[in-house]
Amino acid sequence: MDFQTIVDSMAAMTCIVSVENLGDGKYGKIKIVTGNRAYIGSIENPAPGTEMLKDKFTPNTEYTDYLTRDLNFEAYCYGAAVEKKCLHSYAHPDRMPVWFNMTFLPLYPDDGNICYCTYTMEINFQPNSENMSDISGEMASKVLQATIKLRGADDFKKTMNDVVGDIMDICDAEHCVIMLLDDYTRTCSVLSESFAEGTSVRPMENYMDEHFYDLADSWKDTIAGSNCLIIKNDTDMEVVKERNPAWYKSLTDAGLKSLVLFPLKSGNTLLGYMWASNFNADNAVKIKETLELTTFILGSELGNHLLLDRLKILSSKDMLTGVMNRNEMNNFVTALSNGEVGTDKSIGVIFADLNGLKLVNDTDGHPAGDKLLKDAAAVLRRIFDEESIFRAGGDEFAIIISGLSDAEMEDDIAKLKEYSKEYDRLVFAAGGCVEMNSTDVRTALRLADERMYADKKKYYEKYPERKRTLSKDGWNISES
Repeated sequence: MDFQTIVDSMAAMTCIVSVENLGDGKYGKIKIVTGNRAYIGSIENPAPGTEMLKDKFTPNTEYTDYLTRDLNFEAYCYGAAVEKKCLHSYAHPDRMPVWFNMTFLPLYPDDGNICYCTYTMEINFQPNSENMSDISGEMASKVLQATIKLRGADDFKKTMNDVVGDIMDICDAEHCVIMLLDDYTRTCSVLSESFAEGTSVRPMENYMDEHFYDLADSWKDTIAGSNCLIIKNDTDMEVVKERNPAWYKSLTDAGLKSLVLFPLKSGNTLLGYMWASNFNADNAVKIKETLELTTFILGSELGNHLLLDRLKILSSKDMLTGVMNRNEMNNFVTALSNGEVGTDKSIGVIFADLNGLKLVNDTDGHPAGDKLLKDAAAVLRRIFDEESIFRAGGDEFAIIISGLSDAEMEDDIAKLKEYSKEYDRLVFAAGGCVEMNSTDVRTALRLADERMYADKKKYYEKYPERKRTLSKDGWNISES
């Protein structure tokens, strides 16, 4: 067969690929046989950011001379050359800042066990919406359904659970997960998870220990510059074993036989991963092209949601201690006073102030004082829900709880003082009050504050060497 004439008749960048068919779905070497001038130019005179591993084209050499091994590229070459399928893909590999519009066409006849296909590619430096939507009507409908659900969502997390269930059905998988990564805290969290009926796959909470972030952080190297990782069979799993032995062990220990893993990105920012396990490998090509578009949309929607969530956190959380801030406390108190929440319940308020914070700051510096505040917040979280803890001032915390009884309040204050003994130099002055109607929350705040001052005064009477100043109105909190 005159391969050179075939590729020279193509205007777009085109080459001939040979695949060594070993039978039973296995293959050996995949080579670039020859290419037209445009294709060879993409290697020897590449566009910025699209450079190959080497910049000299040599006919009939393995494709890994030019690219890092890519299981997705191999799957398409095998599908076209061996299985004689006409295949198309539009993908954005992580290793290059471009989108590839790729077409694979089978060629006849085979040369013994060496099978051939054409590979034609077009490069886009920005995503092309027409190319991205070039999927079957059935799959396009499923992607559209997911998009409509997300755009009309009032409860984002619940809607994401529905979408993940849809994706699991598309993949005919046993398990589907969206997991978020927090690079700052080096932690992972499951946003959504869905299980097929009767599956033996265990929930992710069974695996996400303090070391799981490091494992997840290694996935980008295992994907090796492609836009996703698809493990269809034992041959693909051997590639994972070679690239990432620790993850390979984790997958096999969990009983996973196949996996499709996509990074979720907003722009160039990695937000996390979506994967489906034990999926129908016979539909791998359709699944890949569908999830390429789905994850592009999911990444955008997820990025917007996380940004809004981050802005909400910034407006409501104290950044040093992680508890709610004074602004959020004021909003909650106003809502209680106006009868907007909890009108049929009692309201309990506890003020907890740190004794000796200024002394720590003066003697050891503000980092030591910041640590003391963080330790105080940690103790409070052991006793109270984070949403009910507010940093009311510099060294003062307020806890506001609906439905609290006097006995429960006294018990909580006792726990607060007991738990604080586990931390160096952490001593609370505390006072509380319970009012039977939540609209009387301001009365509860005033009385709890007065009782906290009285407790602080007793402390400094017992330890006068630790006091700072005494005003005519009592102990000056800001100086203590």
